[in-house]
Amino acid sequence: MESKTKESIKLHIRWMIRRDMPEVLAIEGGCFDHPWTEEDFLQALRQRNCIGMVAEHEERVIGFMIYELHRSRLHLLNFGVHTGFRRHGVGRQMIGKLLAKLSHHRRTKVTLAVREGNLTAQLFFKKQNFVATKVLRKFYSDSGEDAYLMQFHLANAEVEEDFAHDESSVNYED
Repeated sequence: MESKTKESIKLHIRWMIRRDMPEVLAIEGGCFDHPWTEEDFLQALRQRNCIGMVAEHEERVIGFMIYELHRSRLHLLNFGVHTGFRRHGVGRQMIGKLLAKLSHHRRTKVTLAVREGNLTAQLFFKKQNFVATKVLRKFYSDSGEDAYLMQFHLANAEVEEDFAHDESSVNYED
């Protein structure tokens, strides 16, 4: 889906490396009321099934995503775009990269939890064809806020409910 606001910018989406952390933390801090700390990122990325990716524009990190690989799905844990680069297709291109990792034979869906109060993220993911499927009551320990479980399914993919309740939510602004 093309954004009707500003023109998309050219990105290079690559694996996250340690030296990206200051830029990722700056984006995270600019996006969220309850940002992840450096230790939160490192703890997630130490997990065998967890992957971090960044979006670069002119050798500058302007977006990131952290996701987990599960048997039949990908679970998006954290996602952010630099405030100065929103509405330029950065988030859409990053989600496109993530969805390209799906397969009718193996991983058929992407799941994420979005804070009830994060309307920007809800609308963004809805525009990317994600559907809210469940309310997760008191999901966030930092605020007691509810979350919406949102899912994207490949066309004709079999649906499995294998979402485990944890506090790895998506922090997202685009």
